[in-house]
Amino acid sequence: METREVTRMANHGRWNRIRSLLLWGTLCVVFPAGRTASEENPPADTVGVIEGEAISVEGPMTVEVVHGQVKTVLRSGSKVNIKSGEARIELVEGGQIGICGPARFSVLKAAGALTLALDSGTIHAQITSDVSLNVYTAQIQAHPISIGNGAEDVLVGLDAAGAMCIRANKGAMRVEQQLTGQSVIVPQGGDVSLTNGQMESLRSSSGGCACELQTTVKPMVTKTELSQLGTRDDKKKPAETKPAEPEQADEPVYQVFMPPLRYDAKAKVQADFDPNLIILVRRVRVRPTLILQGRVEGDPVVAKAAAPPPAPAKQAAPPKPAEETTWSRVRSYFRKLWSPAS
Repeated sequence: METREVTRMANHGRWNRIRSLLLWGTLCVVFPAGRTASEENPPADTVGVIEGEAISVEGPMTVEVVHGQVKTVLRSGSKVNIKSGEARIELVEGGQIGICGPARFSVLKAAGALTLALDSGTIHAQITSDVSLNVYTAQIQAHPISIGNGAEDVLVGLDAAGAMCIRANKGAMRVEQQLTGQSVIVPQGGDVSLTNGQMESLRSSSGGCACELQTTVKPMVTKTELSQLGTRDDKKKPAETKPAEPEQADEPVYQVFMPPLRYDAKAKVQADFDPNLIILVRRVRVRPTLILQGRVEGDPVVAKAAAPPPAPAKQAAPPKPAEETTWSRVRSYFRKLWSPAS
């Protein structure tokens, strides 16, 4: 009984391996190496792959990374905004559309007809297939016309002021006013311009539209950096000299001191710290109240030292009277005695 069970399990495992090999071979036949199901049979609303340096896409789209390059596949209903530079759309049916920014437009696709609703910017379409292209603005509809089933090469531009330019390099261009129904055919090689969607303002303008398609557009690339563990040899290498930091301006420096954060794995609700414990420190350099800048022109003034005042003259001391003798006293007595006053 056990031998029969082991044999059944072995046959079951062998059948699973055979079934896996058959399934893998079928997949290899249906989808060759290097191609996916989306590449073989893209959805009916797929417009094409857009490449550019500064673009943003809103709405239906698909993003793929192939060999480190990001590819954005536009689908019907996508809104594209080109901030600056150039972009290019590779159509799935063949041909390409170049856009010179800044530009904004929307793409719609139904029943093999491609419609571009242009808000601003310049487009340069080169159609080599049976795709029917229509360019719409708020008032004008432009439709390229092939001559002898040849290729189509047309330019349509619209700026913020409402000025519109149209140039037909290969094939003709039918321009129609949506409100009045007026239409005009721009022949091959024609270059015209009109203002505010008025057909009466249509005039010839050589060189009005300019948006040359580049052979290659720099796509968006995803950069991946891998870090490696340090080795013993790295320690022996001299330390790289760091560039000198720029001098800090004399501005206030703020520092925030707050209590340490704590986490308790056992607690269901973490305790919050008290905001009153946060301290804000402002460091400034006090400047003097009076700052003099500039220079003083003119001859320097030298201050002369004042002469000291003269010392006061000393008064002569009165002469001391001579000492009287006995004879002088007797003579002065008789003089006073015989004087007329007496």
